[in-house]
Amino acid sequence: MTATPSSSGASATSDASAAVSRSTAPNPSVTPTPIPTATPAAAPAPAPHRAAPRTGLLLTVISVCTAITAANIYLATPLLGLIADDFGVPTSSVGWVASVAQLGYAVGLLLFAPLGDTADRRRLVWVLSAVAAVAVAAAGFMQGAPALAAAVLVACAATVVPQLLVPLVAERAPAERRGRHVGAVVTGLFAGSVAARVLGGLAGQAYGWRPVFFGAAVLTLAIGVLTAAVLPPETRPVRPSHPLKAIAGLPGMVASSPALRAACLRQAGLFGTWSALWTTLVLLLTDEDGAYAMSTATAGLFGLFGLASAVASPAAGALIDRFGAHRVVAAGYTAAAVSLPLFWLGGHRLWALCAGAVVLHLGFTAGQVANQTLALGATRTPSAANTAYVVCSFASGALTSALAGPAFGQWGWNGVCAIAALCAVIGWLGGALVARER
Repeated sequence: MTATPSSSGASATSDASAAVSRSTAPNPSVTPTPIPTATPAAAPAPAPHRAAPRTGLLLTVISVCTAITAANIYLATPLLGLIADDFGVPTSSVGWVASVAQLGYAVGLLLFAPLGDTADRRRLVWVLSAVAAVAVAAAGFMQGAPALAAAVLVACAATVVPQLLVPLVAERAPAERRGRHVGAVVTGLFAGSVAARVLGGLAGQAYGWRPVFFGAAVLTLAIGVLTAAVLPPETRPVRPSHPLKAIAGLPGMVASSPALRAACLRQAGLFGTWSALWTTLVLLLTDEDGAYAMSTATAGLFGLFGLASAVASPAAGALIDRFGAHRVVAAGYTAAAVSLPLFWLGGHRLWALCAGAVVLHLGFTAGQVANQTLALGATRTPSAANTAYVVCSFASGALTSALAGPAFGQWGWNGVCAIAALCAVIGWLGGALVARER
């Protein structure tokens, strides 16, 4: 027979009571020792720790940092005429400096952006910002195009800080607000590019091109130090990684992730479409035998249409959180498709050209935010995935820009529009085929 729970519990209680009585009974032969009581002053002080910054403050600083650093890529573009006059050479002799800036950015993407998955991003941010600031300042002292191009190459290679911060924002954002947070950072990217073209050109006309570079260097260093200070400590294991090893792993990662491939292809189509039209637009506007024959300064004001991207980015993020990234990608491609006949008509109608510029920027930006959100969530290494995504987009833009210039010389504005339309079709169909594989 087994004891019931009540009987065993009563026996245990009586034994425990007796033991307590024996242990607490006074013993006249033993002098009681006073037991010290803990006071609040005696309690150990909590270990100091670095408080995490508020999300709003962190996102604001990152967006500003993205804008300032991204502006360095386009800093030389509106100043090429002033640089040529200072060097005493034709403008065509320094035009290649702007292409070197793009090349430097591509090199930096491959070398440094994948390290965001394995290295301490706070250290990377301030080191790269310091290198970029020194190189931009050095460019302001150069006396010839080759030396200037070398300094710009180094500066733009170190100007990949935004691509280190976008994955960080995506990691920390709540799932239901990830699109808005990524959109805020992308807003900084577009705002920086517009500011470099418009404000940089105005400041160059007023003060000369060298002070513009010196001012950009000061801003780059200041925002880099501030950003590194407010970034949260890394909660993931940080381990050293060789850049070449990270680069070697990119093709395999893209091949193994259909979601990442689809995002890369679709954004390559949008970026190629935008690049073909936007980079060749100045040729249409300034052609002395064309419909507009504008001055370079007047044509440069068309850069203000890029502000549509800064407005569209946060809206696109909110739509992603509400309706999903895939629907926003489809909406972006729809807007790009609508812009194509407007650009074609804009060969002779200024109102159509202006309307097409706005619609194209809206579609391009919506696709950029949505596709980047999809790419960041496609793998367990968001920094490497973001690198592959940006490199694919950049390669498409560089290719269509290279094709659009000769096409304009051979077939006029119609040839440029045909290249843009073909790129959009290839991007959408390629993404759709990969999505069917999934």
